[in-house]
Amino acid sequence: MTVAPFSEKYWSPIETISPAEARAVQNERLREQIAHLTANSAFYREKFSGHGIDASRVRTVEDLAGLPFTEKQELRDSLAGCPPLGAHVAVDDRDIVQIQASSGTTGSPSYVALTASDIITWCELGARALYANGFRPGDRLLHAFGMSKGFVGGLPVVQILRYMGIVDIPIGAEAGAERLLRVQADQRPNALIGTPYFLAHLAEQAPKIVGRPARELGVRAISVGGEPGGGLPSVRDNLESLWGATAREMLGGTDIACTYWGECEAGEGMHFLSPDLMIAELIDPETGEQVAPVEGAQGELVYTALRRQASPLLRFRTRDHVVVTGTDCSCGRTGYKVRCIGRTDDMLIIRGINVFPSALKQLVLELAPRTTGEMRVRADFEGHSTQRPLPLVVEHAAGMGQEQRDELRTALEQRIRSALNVKTVVELVPDGTLKRPDHVKVALIERV
Repeated sequence: MTVAPFSEKYWSPIETISPAEARAVQNERLREQIAHLTANSAFYREKFSGHGIDASRVRTVEDLAGLPFTEKQELRDSLAGCPPLGAHVAVDDRDIVQIQASSGTTGSPSYVALTASDIITWCELGARALYANGFRPGDRLLHAFGMSKGFVGGLPVVQILRYMGIVDIPIGAEAGAERLLRVQADQRPNALIGTPYFLAHLAEQAPKIVGRPARELGVRAISVGGEPGGGLPSVRDNLESLWGATAREMLGGTDIACTYWGECEAGEGMHFLSPDLMIAELIDPETGEQVAPVEGAQGELVYTALRRQASPLLRFRTRDHVVVTGTDCSCGRTGYKVRCIGRTDDMLIIRGINVFPSALKQLVLELAPRTTGEMRVRADFEGHSTQRPLPLVVEHAAGMGQEQRDELRTALEQRIRSALNVKTVVELVPDGTLKRPDHVKVALIERV
């Protein structure tokens, strides 16, 4: 199924509706979704009953504040207690046409069921994000997200691209840099999708593998996601310089859909694009209280699915920690804009100071070319909090003498202390010591 865009600038007219119009659509569809959950989801019937909630009284988006969150662990427990797809499945087995798996922190993945209608909803959500990123019908795209293990960046992205009329070349990150680059050199697709650090790594290998810099391989537009960092100025500038292309960020997650936030040509953050298909709340991750999405606000994203059939979720906590970068835009889209600065469950607390690994990564990148940009937090403590200096392993550039390395170590520790008010102990290691990104995500924290 292929759908044409609404205009040259917008995939859907929904992207430019007023906040009042968006809220009216959300209120109507929220009532429909609540009715579906009440009638068909044993998980939510039990949840409503356990909290003494009369779901029929949920009439507007404002009423969501009185409902409990859905936590990831609840979904894992639901899957374990009612296999194979959990008590939160809200359709008959015969209506399920696809199952996606999300990467779990331990043990089995989380499984998400989809009906044919759900796939169309996922495609519509993704099309708005990727169209904002600069992808257009008729483009040819090299697929550098992981294609295996049912990962949401695999088949669902293929389906979104087909929906948009884009030709996908589904090689996948697991094929490795050499195969991806040779396909790029042979086929010269003009679009590229993957995680930001892997795509930078790919470009850096191009001269050695295909004998030409990546910027000569024909890429026009890049969309990055799957990990925080694509919005960091140094990461973006590096990608755009390496590939000679625009680099824009998107954001999503398996439990709700594939991708549903997309950055436009203004490059100032990812727009919320689909008030007709989901509700996004911003909350204080400590108190659970709602936070108004005004410029400069920070919080955790919480989603309620609309128009979902098989595995709809209500007030699902993503643990994605974002900052609101604006509430209007020169592009004309009316959804507010965010940057993902980390995950609330990746956040470290160093002597009472909140630190995200992506912030450390940015500071390391800013000292290139003395650093390669590769770094890891060596978390030698349990949980997320420590009173000791934070151990940090950073790769230095090749050919540096001992005096230069000592100067770099001091510069890094002072820079981080000045910018983040956090004391670190930096260990420098040679270029190539740290494992490079070779699939979907780069783990910046190593537990020791």
